[in-house]
Amino acid sequence: MSEPQERAGGIQVIDRAVCLMQALARYPHPVSLKVLAAECGLHASTAHRILAALGAHHWVDKPAEGYALGSALVRLAARARPAPRWREIALPILDALCETLGESVNLTVREGDEVVYVERSVPNRMMRVEQVIGTRAPLHVTSVGKILLGAEGATAISRYAERTGLLPMTKNTIRQTEALTEACLIAAQTGFAFDNEEAEIGVGCIGVLVRDADGVPVAGLSISSPIERRQDGWVTYLQEAAKKIEARL
Repeated sequence: MSEPQERAGGIQVIDRAVCLMQALARYPHPVSLKVLAAECGLHASTAHRILAALGAHHWVDKPAEGYALGSALVRLAARARPAPRWREIALPILDALCETLGESVNLTVREGDEVVYVERSVPNRMMRVEQVIGTRAPLHVTSVGKILLGAEGATAISRYAERTGLLPMTKNTIRQTEALTEACLIAAQTGFAFDNEEAEIGVGCIGVLVRDADGVPVAGLSISSPIERRQDGWVTYLQEAAKKIEARL
């Protein structure tokens, strides 16, 4: 059997371990090695080694009938923070900012090398920018993504560039690692960033981060508008709105 190749940007053994644990979670009873190996496209010997390593840390248990999720996961689950209820927490603030400025306001979260749009508020006007909830965009073409990359430092930015190839979405997309590094580090220092028609021609964005009580970024807040209407003064409005969201987390 040919085992699956490592995905781009992935660590193969971790990907395989996650696959095995997700397979275990789909069954209400212990699962045999043969079934688990088949579900993840692995040789039985490979699956056995990974399951044994997980078992040593009690992430997987091995009753007589097969394998099951381990007791250590219960302790981890008890310490996990529930995902914020963004509609309840942030939407009233997004709506208020949208009403004040007459432009679209977006809330995004990071997933890997992308941001995902999880909430939005759009104005009642003919010419507007409207992001669809659930859509994704590469970090390097978004205002929020630049701040997130900048917060990780130059080495992480270089690795991101190598990993993704900085694929262009428009003629304005930053394609050079040095230029992206400079833009991202400035964004992290100032706390805000711009998207200058880098994701879509004719559209400009300004973004800031939303942080939890420990200062860890948990979301991004941005304003999207036709590029000719974008105003640098919106940064202050965004920062104030971000603080209001942070106070409700």
